[in-house]
Amino acid sequence: MSTGAETRLLVAVINDLEKLDEILAGFVELGITGATVVHSEGMGRVLSADIPIFAGLQTLVSGSRPQNRMILSVIPAEKVDEALALLQDVTGNFEAPGTGIAFTLPVDRVVGLAPELGDESSPI
Repeated sequence: MSTGAETRLLVAVINDLEKLDEILAGFVELGITGATVVHSEGMGRVLSADIPIFAGLQTLVSGSRPQNRMILSVIPAEKVDEALALLQDVTGNFEAPGTGIAFTLPVDRVVGLAPELGDESSPI
């Protein structure tokens, strides 16, 4: 089904696990009421642990953490700027190495969302 209103998939990888609760609370304050949090590891960490020849890669990854968290949330397009600003306010500037990354992708079909975003039972 079409979402009816423009929506985006927000993907954020957060390296400072202590900031996760503050980010999620901030999302709720912005009206973003649904997100999935996934435990994840960066490529450098996996390669250096699993393939000995890449062990030196770990020293190249400044601020590397053993694990990070990936936040996935389908949000209204008009909330993207606020959500990205919140992420950077809480975590710091994403341009600093080892901080994290965030991006959005257009969403053209969704089922099973909360009524405020629209789904089969509650079209926008």
